[in-house]
Amino acid sequence: MSNRRDFIKTLGLSSAGLMMGLSASSKPTVIPLNGAGPSALALEINPFIVIEPNGKIILINPRPDMGQGSTQAVPSLLAEELEVRLDQVTIWQSDGKGKYGDQTSGGSSSVRALWKPIRQAGAAAREMLVKAAAQRWSVPESECYAKEAKVFHKPSGKSLTYGEVADEASKFEVPKNPALKEAKDFKIVGKYAPRLDVPARVTGKAVFGIDVDVPGMVYAVMIHNPHIFGKVVSIDDTEALKIKGVQKVLKCERPMPHRTAEAVAIIADNYWAALSAKKVVKVHWDNGTIPHTLTTDAYYKKCAEAAIKEGLKGEESGDFAAAFAGAAKKVEALYETPFLAHAPMEPENAIAHVKEDGTVEVWAPIQGPDWALRDLAGYLKIKPEQIKINVALLGGAFGRKAYHDFLLEACFLSKEVKKPVKLVWTREDDITQGPYRPGMMARMQGGVDEKGNIVAYHHHPIGESIQFQVFKAPNDKPDDWICGELSQKEQKYAIPAFKVSFTHVDTEIPIVWWRSVYASNFGFSQEGFLDELIHSAGKDPLKARLEMMTDERFKKVLETLGEKAKWGEKLPAGHGKGIAVFKSFGSISACCITVAKHGAGVKVEKVVSVIDCGHYVNPDNVKAQTEGNIVMGITAAVKKGVTFTHGQADHTNFHQYHVMRFNEMPAVEIHIVESGAEPGGVGEPGLPPIAPALANAVFAATGKRIRKLPFDLNTLA
Repeated sequence: MSNRRDFIKTLGLSSAGLMMGLSASSKPTVIPLNGAGPSALALEINPFIVIEPNGKIILINPRPDMGQGSTQAVPSLLAEELEVRLDQVTIWQSDGKGKYGDQTSGGSSSVRALWKPIRQAGAAAREMLVKAAAQRWSVPESECYAKEAKVFHKPSGKSLTYGEVADEASKFEVPKNPALKEAKDFKIVGKYAPRLDVPARVTGKAVFGIDVDVPGMVYAVMIHNPHIFGKVVSIDDTEALKIKGVQKVLKCERPMPHRTAEAVAIIADNYWAALSAKKVVKVHWDNGTIPHTLTTDAYYKKCAEAAIKEGLKGEESGDFAAAFAGAAKKVEALYETPFLAHAPMEPENAIAHVKEDGTVEVWAPIQGPDWALRDLAGYLKIKPEQIKINVALLGGAFGRKAYHDFLLEACFLSKEVKKPVKLVWTREDDITQGPYRPGMMARMQGGVDEKGNIVAYHHHPIGESIQFQVFKAPNDKPDDWICGELSQKEQKYAIPAFKVSFTHVDTEIPIVWWRSVYASNFGFSQEGFLDELIHSAGKDPLKARLEMMTDERFKKVLETLGEKAKWGEKLPAGHGKGIAVFKSFGSISACCITVAKHGAGVKVEKVVSVIDCGHYVNPDNVKAQTEGNIVMGITAAVKKGVTFTHGQADHTNFHQYHVMRFNEMPAVEIHIVESGAEPGGVGEPGLPPIAPALANAVFAATGKRIRKLPFDLNTLA
């Protein structure tokens, strides 16, 4: 770490202050997002702190906030060790520069990654401030302590604010190993606390990306080809140019990781004019063979054909083939999950200004400013130092806004018109153009011996790979994200012959991660199929899982679930319960869903979720995230997924692409297991067990086994 005094000077702070955690050379781009400010932080970098002379404490936040609550979580970690009240912390957002390290919000990683570094930053700052005060008073440091942004001298009772000693403290080297609090001494972390960012969001004061304006900007809307990759043959903009405010209609491009699509853009003085023009511009497209090739039916047919062949082996313990061949009972099944749109409430949008001096400035709600910087520099063929990124608050994302096609479109247009361009996608753009959660299949095989023990298990995922399509990884090896997540080491089922393999089936349909990534696909196949094997063995689903578990944390989660869900109680006729457990992003989550026959279908009556996420910051946020996962998990199980027919998406907006409504929400209970383990994620792990628990509950109530999502709750009984 650098000398703090030098660091402050390079940052250009006009008055004395203490900044920690970086070897920086230039002032960070800062966007105070409307008072309370947003955001959360990151991974594997040294976070840093500014203490202004007035005692104001500022945290430079490298993790954009998309609603996951990191705005609350990270300041809590800082405040805990710094000995300040939570309301004394202000968050500023980083700008993607490399000095801030990994800045992408994703993988439920913010608290996991920052649990120790941000606390170290807070503790180190506290020690430096105490040392500065002790020297000012010429007293031993051991006679001083910190509390609520002040340093106190115990014998005399005198005190100095952090702001009063920040200048002196900034001259010290940062302690390399500051003493961290033990969990038993936490005053903030692990306690219920109101989220400071909520009032601005619920009163409409929060500034989201779509709210940002800059001087001199023009508006742009896109005409994307419904077939995504068709070519522009001609553009008739006669009627569009008659609309007041419309400046220009031009051919442009939509760069995606796996290929670039052609598109048309309307530039106008205001959004309404641009949107109105979109309706009257006539574009003649050449779609070639796309209507015959870009279909989900064709994709799933290829997956089904691949399912009967051997995949690339990702893992095998024991001899699966021999164990399966010798099993008293053999079970085989094919599971299927659909493509899904992210559908954040705030569609994709960005402002880009490609300037004539070769520099670029953007304002956008993006999940990863560092990735955006990389993508912009590569696309525009300029140095990262020429780019300034202003990250705005995200109105939802679920993985979508780490895919920068819309940002590159805005840059393309700004470069063409030589003005700042505010590009706003419509809901239809968002749902029909992707990228999507990949639709996947899984061939499942398992064997049970004469005593009812599961002795053979094979999980064979089949489908398009994010590693291959987005990151262009060689496809002669299995996708290790998938295989790693489904491994015996991760999921802890002690089955003697355990095998995971993978087959890649490509598609041009754009894909990317969706909330909980592959766990949302394969939690369904793992836990649904294990339920099949357990029923084949004639065992109780909860007891059988506990018998196979070797890990005490998994066992505790399942035992807690059994207790809270009253698993052993007899249900009324026509009711059924199903359970599932899955580990993802460092956390173990299980749920029990109760359904009841209702007319020709079933009704979801109750969801009990249990999560062991290790140490956490705010239990209220853990529960809020898990509630969101329940809503999204049930939606993904029973509402229509994205399908492509004749080369285009069959759904365009929420009237066709449904999400769960208030009147469909079941009763919910969420329980946290206090394991005291290293922090795991909370934004996503609650989702993977939902679909299999629901499908298993349907089987318990109706005897109908669900192996394909989505399914219709109204036509099951």
